[in-house]
Amino acid sequence: MIRTVYRKDISDSEIFDRIGGAPDVSATVSEIIADVMERGDTALREYALRFDRAELDSLEVSAEEIDAACAEIGDAYIGMLERAAANIRDFHSRQVRQGFVCNSRDGVFSGQKVIPLERVGLYVPGGTAAYPSSVLMNCIPAKIAGVDEIIMVTPPSGGSIPKQILAAARVAGVDRIFKCGGAQAVAALTYGTESIPAVDKIVGPGNAYVAEAKRQVSGKVGVDMIAGPSEILVIADGNSNPVWVAADLLSQAEHDKRASAVLVTDSEELAKAVTVEIERQLVVLPRQEIARASVEDHGLIIIVDSITEAVAMSNRIAPEHLELCVDDPFGLLDKVRNAGSVFLGRNCPEAVGDYMAGPNHTLPTSGTARFYSPLSVDDFVKKMQFTYFSAEALANIAEDVDKFARSEGFDAHARSVMRRLGREY
Repeated sequence: MIRTVYRKDISDSEIFDRIGGAPDVSATVSEIIADVMERGDTALREYALRFDRAELDSLEVSAEEIDAACAEIGDAYIGMLERAAANIRDFHSRQVRQGFVCNSRDGVFSGQKVIPLERVGLYVPGGTAAYPSSVLMNCIPAKIAGVDEIIMVTPPSGGSIPKQILAAARVAGVDRIFKCGGAQAVAALTYGTESIPAVDKIVGPGNAYVAEAKRQVSGKVGVDMIAGPSEILVIADGNSNPVWVAADLLSQAEHDKRASAVLVTDSEELAKAVTVEIERQLVVLPRQEIARASVEDHGLIIIVDSITEAVAMSNRIAPEHLELCVDDPFGLLDKVRNAGSVFLGRNCPEAVGDYMAGPNHTLPTSGTARFYSPLSVDDFVKKMQFTYFSAEALANIAEDVDKFARSEGFDAHARSVMRRLGREY
């Protein structure tokens, strides 16, 4: 059963301990990364056999395999993917940034260029479920940004990749797909192997091994974020439907045994009703074992004195997904500072954001919404500055540069300017 507490009876540290945390897999991941660096494709094939029960002749998915998957899955499913893709494109196309040029004074030009990354790696999770939605969410912003080549990796459970994922890759515009998952896939994307090219940045969620691998290779390659298990926090008042609230909590609990589902409410009656509903709905869930472990080990209902206090608590937790199931969600939105994605009102379950709404579902977890943002077009570009000075413009600021450089003890900096003015030291 989900644990219920009054706010006065639980500390922030107890809350974070219950809903957060991850196993330490750093040593294992380090060994895998070193092995892939040393043995390349040979190591990847051995890990595929060991972890995915897949004996692979080729790591790369062929065009024929993708064609067959699309034919088998049918036009209706592909149509659904295309409708979702259209919403995602519409939202993310508004994130495109332009460069700029400043001419703040005569003879001086400065500016910024926005440059797409050349090659990006998309990690798409496997394991207990298939995630074609993650393909769309990760690939489409990269395409909009203008990335030259998009490489996708995903675990080949039993030797094949789910047809839903291959169809989504076709719709989204993935360039190449490889049968490779786990920390070994992150290592391959970082350092390259005989088959898999090294990339400039790796994006996409994964399990604890994938997250730790991204942490370890960060700096050698760019990463979007270090994602943990999925999270939802629902702020609900006494007018909320307990059936709906329970269903929304379970929608995240079924992701993973370590996922966290939290309800914060000012209504003791709603808290009791949601507890009953969770138990009633759990018994009919196909993923009951996973959802029950999540609810019992990491789920929490917190009763507070007011909805204002609920928002303050949510801001401290900084959840991945935040639902505002209240009478005036738009009025409450201005008070929210820390959340990955916010769902407003009683008719906007988080599930619509996972699939069809358009905003990205690759979101910061584990409290990192305090400083990370959802995946966006910005993740697939870099900025480069440029500056031009005429001889006259340089002369106008030379004395200031000279003084500034010497105050920092960098005489060579100062001389590089003053020599252009014919000054010798």
